[in-house]
Amino acid sequence: MPFNASTPGAARRGGKTPPPDETFEEAAYLKTLGEKQKPVSIKLTDGEVVRGWIEYYDKNMVRLTREGAPNLFIFKHDIMYIAEDTGKRK
Repeated sequence: MPFNASTPGAARRGGKTPPPDETFEEAAYLKTLGEKQKPVSIKLTDGEVVRGWIEYYDKNMVRLTREGAPNLFIFKHDIMYIAEDTGKRK
């Protein structure tokens, strides 16, 4: 009998449940960074890197507070990655 994924009940018999859409780890990580005012580097999709600390975040954007430069509201879809800086905040 050939395998047919569209067979009714196929998912119930031996299929694994899919992973959840949201684990909430991102929010917990951003909250920790913001509470501790950890310095971060954010690499944007255009290759630019900006540095500061995360003051605020929501599901669509983060606010990056910078010393000696304007604060930025950055949409999450424009972020490649966020990395903690090793230097200490002044």
